[in-house]
Amino acid sequence: MSGGTKQKLFEATLRLSKSRGLVGLTVDDIAAEAGVAKGTVYYNFGSKDGLVDGLLRYGVDMLASRLRSAVSEEDPLDVIEAQVDVTLEFIARYPGFSQILVSELWRTPGQWHDTLSLLREEIISIVKQQLSRLDAAGRLPEGVEIPTAAAGLFGTMLVVALDWQVFGPQRTRGEVREAVMVLIRGLGRR
Repeated sequence: MSGGTKQKLFEATLRLSKSRGLVGLTVDDIAAEAGVAKGTVYYNFGSKDGLVDGLLRYGVDMLASRLRSAVSEEDPLDVIEAQVDVTLEFIARYPGFSQILVSELWRTPGQWHDTLSLLREEIISIVKQQLSRLDAAGRLPEGVEIPTAAAGLFGTMLVVALDWQVFGPQRTRGEVREAVMVLIRGLGRR
């Protein structure tokens, strides 16, 4: 399958899921929206579930790449701020993917739980690195459980970004980033 076809199918799924959710989508709907034959979806993914699994992997890979690109030797709080910013930018650009991620990530038991567990761990490990740097510098309160804090930070970034898109689109990305950073700065003192 060409990258263009894959991209068309992913974008069609995102457009449709934004207004209808994943559950109500059919392969016919996705193929029609992408302008391809229904068999193209089956040929390349085997099923709608296979397409969604591929979409989740593709989207999380894009987000993880952006989070990694924000990593530097700068102050860990500055790196976390850059990571919050790239997450906000990503979600503003791909709100449909973000809605899927949030709705499926914490659904118990979710249809894509195994895939999402692996992808969640990948993202959280990137966030965990910066929290570990803060901890090593003695800048986290004693007893902070870094894996839990990393999961909390990741969840905060996702939920705040979606809240921004749905309830406060008039706010700038900078304003939203600063609101998140107020919470983080309270945790990781300089």
